[in-house]
Parts: sequence; C-alpha cells; structure tokens
Amino acid sequence: MLRAFRSRNYRLFFTGQGISLVGTWLTQVAMSWLVYRLTHSAWVLGTVVFVSRLPTFLLAPVAGVLADRADRRRILLWTQTLAMSESLGLAWLALSGRIAVWHIFALGIAQGLIDGFDIPTRQAFVVEIVDRRENLANAIALNSFLFNAARFLGPCLAGVLIATVGEGLCFLIDGISYLAAIGSLAAMRIPSRARLVDRPSWLVELQAGWRYAWSIAPIASLLGLVAWMSLTGMSYAVLMPVFAKEVFHGNPQTYGFLMAASGLGAVGGAGYLASRRSVLGLGRLIAAAAGLAGVSLVVFAGSRTLWWSGALLVSSGFWFMVHAAATNTVLQTIVEDDKRGRVMSLFVMAFMGTMPLGSLLAGHLAEIMGAPQTVCLAGLLCLLGAVLFARALPALRETDVMRSLSLPHLTTSRLRSRVTR
Repeated sequence: MLRAFRSRNYRLFFTGQGISLVGTWLTQVAMSWLVYRLTHSAWVLGTVVFVSRLPTFLLAPVAGVLADRADRRRILLWTQTLAMSESLGLAWLALSGRIAVWHIFALGIAQGLIDGFDIPTRQAFVVEIVDRRENLANAIALNSFLFNAARFLGPCLAGVLIATVGEGLCFLIDGISYLAAIGSLAAMRIPSRARLVDRPSWLVELQAGWRYAWSIAPIASLLGLVAWMSLTGMSYAVLMPVFAKEVFHGNPQTYGFLMAASGLGAVGGAGYLASRRSVLGLGRLIAAAAGLAGVSLVVFAGSRTLWWSGALLVSSGFWFMVHAAATNTVLQTIVEDDKRGRVMSLFVMAFMGTMPLGSLLAGHLAEIMGAPQTVCLAGLLCLLGAVLFARALPALRETDVMRSLSLPHLTTSRLRSRVTR
C-alpha cells in the first residue's frame, strides 16, 4: 500500500503536501461558514465557490502546456508561495475585523488563478518524483488518500476553531502550513528535464493536446463522466452549511461533522485504491462508483437524522473518491509523457473546473426548491451518467488503449508502446 514511499522525493512531497492540505481544508470550511454567517444566502454561497473556481477552469489548458514545457517544481514553488500570501491576507482581514463578502470574492478569484496553474502542474509532477513507473498508480492513489485525510481532519479541526476563536485563526494556520509544502519542494533532488530546441508554439501544442485527448474514445469518455459527476454530484458540498443550520438546526461543529464524514469516506476510498495491485477492472469500478455515489446522495437528501446522514456522507465520499481517483489512475497510465501536463489539465478542468458552475446552479436551485430537493436531483443525475457510461463500456474495452490495460505484465512504458503500435 506504501510502495511509492520508496522514492525519497515522493516522501518529501507527501509530507509537505499533507501538512499544507490540512490548512487548505481549514480555509475552505471556514470561508464557507463565514460567507453563510454574513449573508444567510445559499445563492451567495454558491456564487463565491463559482467565482473562486472559474479561473481554474479557464486557465487549466494554458497551465497544461506550461507544465509540459517548463520546470514543474519551479512552477509549484511559485504557486505555493503566492497561495501562502493569499491565505495570510485573508487571515489579516478576518482577525482585524475588517473582512467583508467582497474581500472573500476578490481573494477567492486570486486563489482560483493560482490553482489554475498549481493543480495541473502538481498532477503532472507526480511522474517525476516516483522512481519506478510501476509505482505510479500507487502514488496517485496515495495522493488521493492524502487529500482526503486532510479533508477529514481539516473540517473536524475547523468546526472546533470556528466555534471557539473564529474563522481568522483557520486562515492563519493555512498560511503558515504552506511553509511545509515549499520546504519539501526545495529539498527535492530532481534531474533536469531534456528541453526541445525547436518547440512548436504554445497554441500549436495546446491544440495538439486537445486533439490527442478527444481522439481517443476512452480518454474522452472518462473526462466526460468526470465533468458530469463534478457538475451535478460534487455540488452537494456547497450546501452543507445549509443542511447544518437549517435542516439539522446545528452549529459550526455540525457543519464540521458533515464535512468530516464525507472526508472520512473519501479517505477509505483512496485507501482502497492504494491497496489494489493493478489497474485491471477499473473501468467497471468507475461506472459502479458513479452510480453508488448517486444513490448515496438520493438517500441522504431524504434523511433527517444526523448520525444516519453522516453515514450516508461517508458512503458518498467513498464512492466519489473511488470514481475520481480510478479515473486519474487510468488516464495517468495510458497518457504519453510529453502530453501528460495537457491531458491532466483537461482532467482538472473536468474534475474541478466544472464544480463552480455546479455550485452556482446548486445554490440557485436551493433558494427555489430547497437544499434536500437539490441534492436529490444531483444524485439522480449522477445515476444517469453512470448508466450511460456503463452502456458505452463494452465498446470502449475493444479499443487498443483499454485492451492494453488487461496486460498486467507490461510496464507503463511498454504498455504505451503497445498502445501506439
């Protein structure tokens, strides 16, 4: 389960990112609670998420080209430093009592711009810090485990901190936590990447990456399902403050409990994937996970008991994570190295870039028809996406790319050469 830890650079990356991600989730939970406390509006809550994630969607293609052309570690050092400055600015405004909703909008946009370059680069960077290619899938699963362990711990801690000392300290801890990520990146020993002397223009490489991704049916289908699940199903998270306050008549600890339950499930899903020895059967697993995530949301929407709702969020978090991480693993396994940054930027667009629109729609629908009904609709739409993908799966298995995944004795490089032939 910890095969990727044999690589020194990956151990550094895992440690630094683990500390930083706990701080990131502190800020996300505190920011959502602060917005809802100031406005009491689900629509404003969804709009804040929309404007903070939209730049990630718009910038991801350009960032993918940059990640294929430039030093990925240097890009990450810049993005992590800028993100630290943004969090510290948010902390200063909150602790000084000057913060207003427009500050959150402005700094959210700034964070979205930073994430637009940071996330695709971080996805593509993994291949450089894992010494043995056969451990790449394990490293991807461990990354998901790390992200969701922070997603579990962060909300638990945030619920206590918000209730006792307010949101400002959450932002301050987040800002300080970036030092761990920056330090780990600086300590890595990364061999220099060979640079092509005569490279095509940015626009030509951008177009080539898009043509490559969308001309291969399995890649296009996987990206399409990820986009659909993020647009419809993942938007439930933005409504958790509404559920905590209006449905369960709770407080920040209630909100932290709900978010932590979802994170706990995601930790379990990522741990399950990390324990798998090969990529065999991931196509069926992706379809099943999408459907079971939808079922969990439908049942959660009808629950009015807090402990039962928490259990359902554990289930939804588990299956959403299995779906996303399994998709990431398949894509990273079959994609060519020189196009990795661009394909992973499309994954980021599909996974995180569509969330803003989904959050905006969820917030608007919750104002009209209520949060439970909105989440129920989201679950039904996830089920629809799962059924359509499952129906297309037999045809996808017949493509060269998917047939090659049934050859577990091949290394990733030999697998790609087999696909190319």
